[in-house]
Amino acid sequence: MANLKIFYSRLRAEEKLLFKAAEKREIPFEAVDVREIFWPEFPVNSGDVVMTRIVSQLQNLSLAQLLESRGIRTVNPSRVISLCGDKIATAAVLDSSKIPQPEYRVAFSPDEAIAAAEDLGYPVVFKPAVGSWGRLLAKLNDREAVEALVEHKSHMGSQHSVFFIQKYVEKGGWDLRAAIVGGRPVAAIQRWSDHWITNTARGGRAEGFEIKGDLERILEQVQECMGGDFLAVDLFLTDQGWLVNEVNPSPEFRNSINTTGVDIPDLMVMHAWSQVQDDFPKEG
Repeated sequence: MANLKIFYSRLRAEEKLLFKAAEKREIPFEAVDVREIFWPEFPVNSGDVVMTRIVSQLQNLSLAQLLESRGIRTVNPSRVISLCGDKIATAAVLDSSKIPQPEYRVAFSPDEAIAAAEDLGYPVVFKPAVGSWGRLLAKLNDREAVEALVEHKSHMGSQHSVFFIQKYVEKGGWDLRAAIVGGRPVAAIQRWSDHWITNTARGGRAEGFEIKGDLERILEQVQECMGGDFLAVDLFLTDQGWLVNEVNPSPEFRNSINTTGVDIPDLMVMHAWSQVQDDFPKEG
């Protein structure tokens, strides 16, 4: 009999909520701590579906790739984890689909990174290609600051050898995080902060936000070009409309539940289970 497996590396509130949702739905599942196993001795069988909930992007991707080599369905698939986990790859796909996003540049040398920042005009934001929770972001207001940052990055190893630079977007103290489950936008929150980084992991406060009109349409476009089972999309609202800032393949979601009234973990486990049992309803 097929089972739902939830692989994790740290037991956060999100994983506990997923366990509780599966129990409430009486879905047969197993919680698997990846720190206590090794490949190929993974506890999976043909027909299982695995939710990849590991904190590390690299570990999450490696897990999905290994499981897929056995024909196991993963949520999200490795292709989506790889694409969404790399900000440069995400920007390229959004570009190819003509989805609005902040103006950006990519440089492959320190000198060209400085030139790219000058070309965009200040302020600019330097981001690591891989990362979450607002870590290692830098908002820079002039050439002197860019020169100092580029010098530091050039000594931080190969992960920082490609420079991803965005034009800073004035967002009025808030941005939006929207959740897409099973291909459908289901919930959105405004993240407010006095700091220019609004992540709730960095202290931002959350309020519910209705998904409709242009917002719903752009989220549907993101789903179409990125694919996947569960996405979190970060957006800015500007005078020209919505801009997609980032797409996350395995985000935290606890702050989107009480603020929106949407039972996101229930939707997630129902969708995951529907991938192994076609006659099981996709929604409650």
